[in-house]
Amino acid sequence: MRMSEGVEWGLHCCVTLAWLEGEGPVSTARLAASFELPAPYLNKRLQALVRAGILSSTPGARGGFRLARPPERITLMDVVAAIEGTDDVFRCTEIRRQGAGAEAPARELGRPCGISTAMRKAELAWRRELAAQTVADVMAGVPASAVDRTRRWFASERTHS
Repeated sequence: MRMSEGVEWGLHCCVTLAWLEGEGPVSTARLAASFELPAPYLNKRLQALVRAGILSSTPGARGGFRLARPPERITLMDVVAAIEGTDDVFRCTEIRRQGAGAEAPARELGRPCGISTAMRKAELAWRRELAAQTVADVMAGVPASAVDRTRRWFASERTHS
């Protein structure tokens, strides 16, 4: 399984916006510049987070994004689902019912196959783990120097804009 880079970008932006809480909305251009990312692509990811109720946006020249709820109430799974969607990662197409399996008695095929069951179990564990961790949990593991550096960068960008 592979997640798009948009998940990483969205999570980093959520953490950054939490660090900058109280300083007003942060524009896509400033967030993109802080990570050296393409602003149009980042904006699409941020808009997905707005639609999911993770971020709020303010239009206009002084507009931008901020967290829509406290970091303690934003799970990693919330961000993944907003960016990647909520579809199951594994999709069983029941190939065991084709080819040589087409002649199998119905009693053999009445329950989900072992592969489907194992994959679903693994996916549920993955989803539960992401749902158990919040943006605040991630923030707690970041060195204070990184927080200070980020705040200084955004403060200096404000004076140069």
